[in-house]
Amino acid sequence: MRILVYPHSMSLGGSQLNALELAAAVQDLGHEMVVFAQDGPLVRRCATLGLEVLPAPEPRRRPSPAVVNALLHRIDRAGMDILHGYEWPPALECVLASRLRPASRAVATVLSMAVAPFIPRQVPLLVGTHQIAAAERDVGRLMVGVMEPPVDLTVNRPGLDVGEDAFRARWSLHPAIPTIVLVSRLAQELKLEGILTAMDTVSTLSAIVPLQLVVVGGGPAESDVSRHAERINRATGRRTVILTGALDDPRPAYSVADVALGMGGSALRAMAFGKPLVVQGERGYWKLLTPESLPEFLWQGWYGVGSGAGSGPAHTLAPILGPLVTGHERRRQLGEFALATVQERFSLELAARAQVRFYEDALGSAARRSSYGDAAAGGRFLRHQAIRRSRQLVGRAADEDFNARPVAARQDFASPSRVPG
Repeated sequence: MRILVYPHSMSLGGSQLNALELAAAVQDLGHEMVVFAQDGPLVRRCATLGLEVLPAPEPRRRPSPAVVNALLHRIDRAGMDILHGYEWPPALECVLASRLRPASRAVATVLSMAVAPFIPRQVPLLVGTHQIAAAERDVGRLMVGVMEPPVDLTVNRPGLDVGEDAFRARWSLHPAIPTIVLVSRLAQELKLEGILTAMDTVSTLSAIVPLQLVVVGGGPAESDVSRHAERINRATGRRTVILTGALDDPRPAYSVADVALGMGGSALRAMAFGKPLVVQGERGYWKLLTPESLPEFLWQGWYGVGSGAGSGPAHTLAPILGPLVTGHERRRQLGEFALATVQERFSLELAARAQVRFYEDALGSAARRSSYGDAAAGGRFLRHQAIRRSRQLVGRAADEDFNARPVAARQDFASPSRVPG
């Protein structure tokens, strides 16, 4: 197959890293891959993965006519079987191009915590959790599958030389002090609440046992995180919180961790290094990965929504984190369980084969197209845009609309159903 993969951006982030690593793994299975993308830091990552990059125009609005025209040009020049858009703007642009060139089939992957309702329901869709897939089937989506975020276990594993010593020296990490690591995009939506709570919790626990929290990542909330870290370090009188900014290769951070905090692909990469994991969510959600909690994560993904922010860090994260940082044997057991879970369910090789099967199924269902379905999706998109503009006028628009309305917060899909083994 000839496949075009279109990430929503080339900044560092879980969705786009998954897109590129899966594309490279599918290419290794013998398929022709091209990455269609605007410029960004991950373009260099494509070179290391052996992926061709086709420059995409910078969109002025979404969906972008210029982007659609560039997709059409690629189809006409090289012929493409699959146009694969990640997140809603690329998904819509791939759909529009495929409607004008029916020999190409558009598919979408959405790794946000909810799916934009204006992605046409005839479009084959991959989502990150069984819970979201159930919600999409409930609204009538014809073809939906689950692509649990994969991990390349050849380059993310215990014992690999990833420059741990140099990382410790670069950030002056004390080898005798327990190290807690959080790798995350520093975004207002979805991320910031948990990052600040983690910092406050480590500050509180540091009065009992010295700790160091390493926060790896950059993004629009970077100044908020930096100010908070400065306040904590002044209060504790030491470098309790260490901010590294965005790193092209965060693996040394996972490797030095005694305990990892995180969500989504970051959580899984920490598990691949054999680290005990506390899953981060929103509204006070923190939960330790154990054999008992695993079914919940297999249902709703490596994320959750709590009942509220609680009364402070001691109410949420501290009761989980405190025993971990003082219990070496408990950390060892949970780290081994985390590694075994990733090896069994989340390897990149397994995901690539599942991705190819989904492409083949999508091509086999190419006749499922509906002008009525497209028109209905267009109406939902216009309604979304109108609501968003009205909220912008009063300063209420969310930065990431669908992460702000997660399926995990819906009571009708709160209980885990049977997850395939």
